Amino acid sequence: MSRIGKLPITIPKGVSVDINKNTVTVKGPKGELTRDFLPEIKIEQEDGDIVVTRNSDHRTHRAKHGLTRALLNNMIVGVSDGFRRQLQIEGVGYRAAVEGKNLVLNVGYSHPVVFEPPTGVSFEVPDRAGREINVSGIDKEIVGEICAQIRRTRPPEPYKGKGIRYAGEKVRRKAGKAGKAK
Repeated sequence: MSRIGKLPITIPKGVSVDINKNTVTVKGPKGELTRDFLPEIKIEQEDGDIVVTRNSDHRTHRAKHGLTRALLNNMIVGVSDGFRRQLQIEGVGYRAAVEGKNLVLNVGYSHPVVFEPPTGVSFEVPDRAGREINVSGIDKEIVGEICAQIRRTRPPEPYKGKGIRYAGEKVRRKAGKAGKAK
């Protein structure tokens, strides 16, 4: 049995879960999420907890057991607390700003790069220098994907460390060219 899959999910106050066969809808103070799951994985609500079980020990059912439980837990955490990822910008003249709802990045290109947030995602630049970006939303998958797209515009390079990186990410630095020995 999956160690993650067999753990029950406790439903916090203010969150309601509606299970209709293999479609689960979770409503909370931050919003609403709906997702379809495999019919072979059984999702039941018992005494304020959600229990995920599988019909058989088939290899694909075992693989999807823990995944289903993790996705359900992320839905519940998302509508109750939300998810936030933080990015840092390194480099001379590199900065970010929020104009309306859009995120505008000046990261060394001849033009500013503009990101429009999808529904349920918001951008925030807390410092005036524009060195940090906070991406928050209720869907962990979408927040992570948006952060990956932002980082992809100018990933950190190994020689000077310039670029966009996740908060706390260690960039492996390389030594530059050695001078001619005469």
